[in-house]
Amino acid sequence: MSKWFSNPQSMVFTRLAGKVGQATFAVAIALNLSVNPSLAGDPFRTSEPHQIGDKTEAAFKAIFEQGDYPAAERYLKEALSREPDEPLAYAMRASLAYMKKDMPALDNYSKKTLETGQKLIASDELRGNLYTAVGYFFEGAVILTREGTVKGAPQALSRLRQVYQYLDKAEAISPKDPELNLLKGYMDLMLAVSLPFANPDEAIARLETNAAPQYLANRGIAIAYRDLKQYSQALDYTNRALQATSNNPELYYLKAQILKEQGQKENSQQLIQEAIANFDKALSKKSQLPSGLVKQIQSERGGAVNRLAEVGR
Repeated sequence: MSKWFSNPQSMVFTRLAGKVGQATFAVAIALNLSVNPSLAGDPFRTSEPHQIGDKTEAAFKAIFEQGDYPAAERYLKEALSREPDEPLAYAMRASLAYMKKDMPALDNYSKKTLETGQKLIASDELRGNLYTAVGYFFEGAVILTREGTVKGAPQALSRLRQVYQYLDKAEAISPKDPELNLLKGYMDLMLAVSLPFANPDEAIARLETNAAPQYLANRGIAIAYRDLKQYSQALDYTNRALQATSNNPELYYLKAQILKEQGQKENSQQLIQEAIANFDKALSKKSQLPSGLVKQIQSERGGAVNRLAEVGR
């Protein structure tokens, strides 16, 4: 892990923090809500389940199966009241605060994620270490947002070290744990596409072989291939994710982004038209998406329309 922490790479944390809104942060994207009551509220494990609160679970289902943020907000309000010891609920709250640029809330829920993660270590060492790492990640995002990249980078880098120290502790406990591998796979992919000589193959293999649920692993791999400009692979994994969560407008947005970039690269009217159609699918459910995300989708759709006109000349 130490190779990631040399001073020239301090900007990696900035890249990671900047992806919180785009990818709903590694913690949030790393959760499936295909609820199975026999697993004691655990959406990840088919054996030896861990207890996760019903309201927290419902909030994740609202976001990752349906892409319904207002419903998730309602469930999270209940979760913080009924399930105050579940760090996942605070991590979700922190992620939503980041998307809304609500710094006081981000600061508050980042601290609560860290506190509850540390507390959980005594009863659930694996998940306690996992969400302690998440708490430190959010603390770094708060520092960079508040202090700026130049001034905040040294402190943020120290938090990134702690992130991976606690992830390594969790991995030592259960290296094939699906929740751990989903979260760590996302974070490793972010690093791999941020560093010029890094290889994402190991992170992709981690998601493919040990992460669960598979649709979120596929979504993470699709995002990585999008950022690596490998558009055919990105579309393949996006379509795999859509097979399981076809009602989520964020996946149509992701597909639209990929098609637009591929269409521009290949100067293809057909691909850009397909991109516009997928932007429209995403916007058909704009009432359940954050307003800032809706504006971003609308802006990118407008860019695709302009590009289509240029290609048609």
